[in-house]
Amino acid sequence: MKPWFGLCLLLAAGQAAAADTLRCGSQLISVGDRSSEVLQKCGQPAARDDLGYKRSVNRREEYPVEEWTYGPNSGMYQYLRFEGNRLVQITSKRGR
Repeated sequence: MKPWFGLCLLLAAGQAAAADTLRCGSQLISVGDRSSEVLQKCGQPAARDDLGYKRSVNRREEYPVEEWTYGPNSGMYQYLRFEGNRLVQITSKRGR
């Protein structure tokens, strides 16, 4: 029974996988890239959502948090999270 449970967990994790890089045509974008670099390599996103602001560790600065959506590309959507104009997370999820 335990092997089946582990397999189910792996399949569930595969539904929403996070990565450090994403291919846009012949270009690669990576966590840490600026939003202007991503726009240049991937073009305009299908959706752009403002998620609010995040405070810095020292609590003296706030910076915007955005999520950009690309796709569907072969049934997959890519979600790019930016904090202060830096790409911090790339998540892919199969569309419905």
